[in-house]
Amino acid sequence: MTITTNKVAENFFVAAQLNADSMKDIAAQGFRAVINNRPDFEEGPNQPTHASIKASAEAAGLQYAFVPIPPSSFTPADAALMRAALANLPGPVLAFCRSGRRSAALFQAAKA
Repeated sequence: MTITTNKVAENFFVAAQLNADSMKDIAAQGFRAVINNRPDFEEGPNQPTHASIKASAEAAGLQYAFVPIPPSSFTPADAALMRAALANLPGPVLAFCRSGRRSAALFQAAKA
């Protein structure tokens, strides 16, 4: 199964919500790291948790960062957390949130 991704910049892509089962496919597509920008239980108990995604990402050989950002807005401190994650992860990186838009905007803020 191929995960739909959108390229934002060289070595940085975004996607909508991923789950633990997606991690092998992400690795097979050539990504080396995943950033989860979605707080746990943002949409209720059926949303995959950070812990389950992290375990599967690491089992698939991916590096993983959890930078949970609320959907309504983010702060300069949030952008700094994203900047730090990007500085420590090998590319290409795939970040995700509910739709991918928050991850893309956070990337732009982190690079500003």
